[in-house]
Amino acid sequence: MSSARVLGRRHVHRGRVFRLEQEDVVLPGGREATFDVMRHPGAAAILPIDEEGRVLLIRQYRHALGREIWEIPAGTLEPGESPLACARRELVEEAGVRAGEFVDLGEFAPLAATSDEIIHLFLARDLAPAEQDLDDDEVISEVRAVSLAELSSDVAGGELIDPKAMVAWLRAVARGYLAGPLENPPGS
Repeated sequence: MSSARVLGRRHVHRGRVFRLEQEDVVLPGGREATFDVMRHPGAAAILPIDEEGRVLLIRQYRHALGREIWEIPAGTLEPGESPLACARRELVEEAGVRAGEFVDLGEFAPLAATSDEIIHLFLARDLAPAEQDLDDDEVISEVRAVSLAELSSDVAGGELIDPKAMVAWLRAVARGYLAGPLENPPGS
C-alpha cells in the first residue's frame, strides 16, 4: 500500500521535547483527511537485568498521569545522540547503575496513531553501581529489583502499566534472554 500524500502542514506547538503539527493529507485510496501529529526525536528504554536474573524497575512521578508509576529507565534522544549512547546515559541517570553489556531488542512505536516517536529497546546486563544523576524534572522515589514471576504478576494485575517495560520484557523472553513470562502462573 502506498503512503499518504501531504497537502499541507501547520505548526501548532513547539515544546521542550516535541512539536505538534496538523497535516492535511490524501490517504491511500484518495480520501482527504486532517491529522494532529506529535513529532518526537525518539527515545531509548532499558530493561536492566541483575546477576540474579531480576529486572530493575524505577518508581517515577509522571505529571501527565498525576502519580508515580513503575517503569524501566528511559529517556529522549539528544540531538545527534545514538540510541545506545542514550541508553547508557539514562541507565546511570535514572537507575544508578552501569551495564557491561547491552543487547539490542529492536524498536517500537508507542503512539503510532498520533506520533512518529520510536523507542529503541535494550536489555542491559553485567550491572555495577553508579551515582544516580536525575534531571531537574525527574522525580524517582525508588529503584527495586523484581523477579520475573513478580513482574508477570505486576503486569497481569495492572500494577505495571508502562508499555516500554512490557514490550522490552516480552521481546527479551521471545528472544530467549529471559525465562518465560509466567514462571509461576497465577493460581498454580
